Amino acid sequence: MLKTITLTSSSTSSSLSLPLIFKFNKTSTFSSISLPFSRTSSNSTKSLTISNFKKSPIMNSWLGKLGFGPKAQETSMDSSSSSSSSKAQGPDDDIPAPGQQFAQFGAGCFWGVELAFQRVPGVSKTEVGYSQGFMDNPSYEDICSGLTNHSEVVRVMYDPKECGYDDLLDLFWSRHDPTTLNRQGGDVGTQYRSGIYFYTPEQENAAIESRDRYQKQVNRPIVTEILPAKKFYRAEEYHQQYLAKGGRFGFRQSTEKGCNDPIRCYG
Repeated sequence: MLKTITLTSSSTSSSLSLPLIFKFNKTSTFSSISLPFSRTSSNSTKSLTISNFKKSPIMNSWLGKLGFGPKAQETSMDSSSSSSSSKAQGPDDDIPAPGQQFAQFGAGCFWGVELAFQRVPGVSKTEVGYSQGFMDNPSYEDICSGLTNHSEVVRVMYDPKECGYDDLLDLFWSRHDPTTLNRQGGDVGTQYRSGIYFYTPEQENAAIESRDRYQKQVNRPIVTEILPAKKFYRAEEYHQQYLAKGGRFGFRQSTEKGCNDPIRCYG
């Protein structure tokens, strides 16, 4: 969307109109925002005003943190942000089916990682979602902003009588490069970081031991974080079983147990 702004000097009557291009999604809303700045070539002060938009709660929150907007509003938003963070940082209190256990992994884009776990005998269910961040109920757009600290994760429900946790760990290490910080291939961002998120002390100990064994096989330090599983926010439905449903190009990939077909990460 093309918008024109006018820069007016407080010391002269001259003005300069410049075009700006703004990119919005369907839910983007803003209101009038004034940002002061100084021109290095003189002592005159300029003012940039963007108008005719309605502020969203998320934008209000970040503007408040930057010092813009009424104090009362800032206090209200800080309180709301604190409550949101508290929920997001709480434990994953979902309950697996009887006789089943949860495991949670972050290994880059969750599409290919989910398909790999879907193929494991003993895995009864997989879901992709967001965890470890500070925003309650984030959207995909929110986590891609880099401001919420969420990780793209796969939550695996499995039968420990048919599939050991160590088997899931072995697959986790084989599916990504745990030595690259906040990056897997061309995907860059904190949401792509490597992580093992445990539900029990036994899982924690197994994860640490597994990491130490795998470290001996690679030349660079492993940067995988090993942390308690926090609240799991299920991703939008179109992300679920994305590759099994056809992915970007409509070619469905097999979820058959034990399948060794190469995984095309984007379909």
